[in-house]
Amino acid sequence: MAIAPTSTSDLPASAARLRPAAIAFRGVRKVYPARATSAEVVALDDIDLDIPQGEIVGVIGRSGAGKSTLIRMVNGLERPSGGSILVDDTNMTALDERALRQARRSIGMIFQHFNLLSSRTAFGNVALPLEIAGHERKEIAGIVDPLLELVGLADKRDRYPAELSGGQKQRVGIARAIATKPKVLLSDEATSALDPETTRQILTLIKQINSELKLTVLFITHEMSVVKAIADRVAVIEKGRIVEQGATHEIFARPQHETTRSFVSSVTGHEIPDWLAARLQEKPVGAAQAVLRVSFAGEATGEPVLSRISRELGIDVNILHGQVETIAGHPFGTLFVAIPGGAATVSRAIEALAASGNSVEHLGHVA
Repeated sequence: MAIAPTSTSDLPASAARLRPAAIAFRGVRKVYPARATSAEVVALDDIDLDIPQGEIVGVIGRSGAGKSTLIRMVNGLERPSGGSILVDDTNMTALDERALRQARRSIGMIFQHFNLLSSRTAFGNVALPLEIAGHERKEIAGIVDPLLELVGLADKRDRYPAELSGGQKQRVGIARAIATKPKVLLSDEATSALDPETTRQILTLIKQINSELKLTVLFITHEMSVVKAIADRVAVIEKGRIVEQGATHEIFARPQHETTRSFVSSVTGHEIPDWLAARLQEKPVGAAQAVLRVSFAGEATGEPVLSRISRELGIDVNILHGQVETIAGHPFGTLFVAIPGGAATVSRAIEALAASGNSVEHLGHVA
């Protein structure tokens, strides 16, 4: 049995939006034509997605789901087969190449493999987009040096990429991406080539830049831990379609689609522990207890609902396994509990838990 209150992912994007959209996808479709040895490939199909101004939004999907194609549409590296993409109310799909080059100055991009020029120093790499934009040399130094300070590389100003670690290279890439003072920052799997500690540092830096510079950030990833760390909102893409979207804490608390549940369970303690899965039985035998998975979110996390149920029903609720943390500034937790008693007692316990705004699943029974 599962009781799942309505998530913001069930609402139209316009109803869930809190701020005007900095980026808006409207009915976007991308089809790669058939070749001699293969049929046409539908990479994106009817994408409707809003990226609110000043927020960090993650698009997560497995390899081949279409997320890289989606993010490359924003700055015109890929052109859609249908639909439109608006960035700050400019229809990117309607621009010619000259106008597109101009529009790209308001869009920064961080790449998975850094894309630094080996012949240029850290300073030179950050300065490159400014040179292309026609800034004078004295003006460039006044922009680049503070950016290197911001990303923690002031002492690496004259080092070449070969002399930098992976994390330092990505910091140069971030400084370069924001050198032209863009309104939007795109991140293409920016941490997937980094170790966990460096990943944490880079995500903290992106969060800092979002806060201090009021940048809108759109990133793609295949790691739910990255979404959990920094995203205000998340969209899940599967086979070229957005299957679920909403506020990050809501998606984590009440994932509706099978793909979303798979991603969420890997990082939130939602997955049934192996030792418990091995003991679960579909039907009660003898004095078996019912096992419930309870997901707490928001204000419900702080309520003493389990102790209240114990008192009201006169039973001892046993916590078998659990995890409680904060996601996108909201408390969130998953507990696996054992409820003694017959079917009527278990039903009352489920109703009481659901009435407090929790998501409850009856997983089976254990002896």
